[in-house]
Amino acid sequence: MSSEPAPPIRVAVLISGAGSNMAALIDAAQTPGGGPESGSENSYEVALVLSNMEDAGGLAIAAAKGVETAVVPHRPFGNDREAHEKAVDAALRRAGVHVVALAGYMRVLTPWLVGGWRDRMLNIHPSLLPLYPGLHTHARAIAAGDAQAGCTVHLVTEGVDEGPILGQARVPIVPGDTPASLAERVKTAEHGLYPRVLDDFCKGLAPR
Repeated sequence: MSSEPAPPIRVAVLISGAGSNMAALIDAAQTPGGGPESGSENSYEVALVLSNMEDAGGLAIAAAKGVETAVVPHRPFGNDREAHEKAVDAALRRAGVHVVALAGYMRVLTPWLVGGWRDRMLNIHPSLLPLYPGLHTHARAIAAGDAQAGCTVHLVTEGVDEGPILGQARVPIVPGDTPASLAERVKTAEHGLYPRVLDDFCKGLAPR
């Protein structure tokens, strides 16, 4: 007797801008036959794309792909980050999501939101963590004379870019690289890495 496959994990993607990684996550989830791994069942679906910016370009992209979108602007909350996060959290709960994927979400999260989604919130960072947390990662890698740069998907914890690493992709630094040229190649690597890691992560979760 065959058993029914587990339903895909409902994922929310949080963005602040163009949403290229968000689009990669949606495209993988919507690929017939199972996301980034041909022949396997889709382990997740992007059920919601949420932004703190009303003019984020990724919102229109998500809507065009048939994904529900929401905006929770941060400016009306002033400096009260936790109050803004409670509004974000309410939107996530209403959408029935189980996992949150940060994809260019330009907000420093408080322990309140991180704690509420502990072990269920992922982020992608454009360096080979633990090298170069924070900003200006490509310029820092070039200035250090590194042979490689890359990107990292990790679980989100209270420390900035400090959570457990779930996957990495390496990109060579070539002679004449600038931060902009390196960023373009790392971005391409991100678009392959994030869907694969999210797929593996969701496959490891207990059925909902």
